[in-house]
Amino acid sequence: MYQQNFIYRVYRFYVDGFRSMTLGRTLWGLILIKLFIMFAILKLFFFPDLLGRFASEEEKADHVIEQLTDIRP
Repeated sequence: MYQQNFIYRVYRFYVDGFRSMTLGRTLWGLILIKLFIMFAILKLFFFPDLLGRFASEEEKADHVIEQLTDIRP
């Protein structure tokens, strides 16, 4: 019972805090836009799907093993 009451009190604390914010809403909006750019847009350009060119799971597994165990001089 105490834990439910504690969780509810914490929830109400944050809800009331977000409701009364003025500048904070703008800052949270900027944070969300920044996270979207970091995880969605940059992923497309800097993290290509290298395993997408393989048809089967076995080929993908072979490629990963080959890359992990490749010893370069």
